[in-house]
Amino acid sequence: MIHQGGLTGHPRHVHRAAVGALFFLQGLCFASWASRIPTIQQRLGLSEAALGVALLALPAGSMTSLPFAGWLVAKRGSRQVVLGAMVLYGVVLTGLGAVDSLAGLMGVLYLFGFAGNQVNIAVNTQAVGVEALYGRSVMASFHGLWSLAGFVAAGVGAAMMGWGVAPLPHFVGTLGLLLAALAASASFILPDGPGRNPEGKLLTLPDKSLWGLGMLAFCCMICEGAMFDWSGVYFQRVVHAEPGQVGLGYAVFTASMATGRFLADGLVQRLSLRRVFQLSGGLIAVGLMTAVLLPSLPTALLGFLMVGFGVSSVVPLVYGAAGRSKTIPAGVALAAVSTIGFLGFLIGPPLIGFIAEVVSLRGSFTLIACLGLGVAILGSRKAD
Repeated sequence: MIHQGGLTGHPRHVHRAAVGALFFLQGLCFASWASRIPTIQQRLGLSEAALGVALLALPAGSMTSLPFAGWLVAKRGSRQVVLGAMVLYGVVLTGLGAVDSLAGLMGVLYLFGFAGNQVNIAVNTQAVGVEALYGRSVMASFHGLWSLAGFVAAGVGAAMMGWGVAPLPHFVGTLGLLLAALAASASFILPDGPGRNPEGKLLTLPDKSLWGLGMLAFCCMICEGAMFDWSGVYFQRVVHAEPGQVGLGYAVFTASMATGRFLADGLVQRLSLRRVFQLSGGLIAVGLMTAVLLPSLPTALLGFLMVGFGVSSVVPLVYGAAGRSKTIPAGVALAAVSTIGFLGFLIGPPLIGFIAEVVSLRGSFTLIACLGLGVAILGSRKAD
């Protein structure tokens, strides 16, 4: 278990800052890749359908990793896992900048997804430990830092595209920053050891409450996957943005998602968990339809802004609740819920590519808008 209070030798805000840095670094790596998808697609000469197939490899790696990550965190402790996995994540990112074929892209994306979810389960387990130190919900603010990193990385990516910088030197620079920041914060990460039943099964089936949380995450992560993987392509192909403006939709989305996550903990206290989920689903659907029906630069940006606010609070609140499970270790509970949720990431991006090939990219975004309503419907059934 993660040590409490003064047993760590550091004030709780120091641990919170260190864990926050981990979330930021994780978001920086992922968004650096996402911001350069249009460049890599163009360099490899991939159609929308081919890109959709390639993007399938990332959530496949994530799904493969999830049960192993939960078991490893329970067995070795989240601190040990997060340090090793974060370094691996940054190294694999540089590989994405060097691929020269569809097969190579799929292979490295699989490793990127695998390493990313080792980080994901370990760092969220760390966040549950910080919540225990504070005695209240702070999970959404950590995810806000992840999204803030996405905003920063999207801006950097847009600048790199405008300046004609290739992905490889861009990603190598990101790796250098990650290693320096990780070295500075490593000693302040919460110390922990094996959780309950560390020798148990790799994957524990969720109970009824965790199934409900997992389905909420599933609906939300379909929408998130669409925005992460296709926002740049949408602005390039549908909005017809200038090269320097292609990353603006992703930047606006991540900025509003970060802002919403910093506000989410307070909103739950003022409104209710049910109302926050209902509001989130409504914003996702309306925002996506705005971008579909009015695909000009200002209106598409407004639509992506609403989607960012809509998806902002769902996954952090779901993860926080799962991590407090009293029946299985936090890492295993998070892995069980994430397994359900990441099916959305698995289905969403390739589904958009296939529908875009048959109908249009706008048609695929319309379907995602309809699926976004699932958040509001399921959230209406969520007890406060």
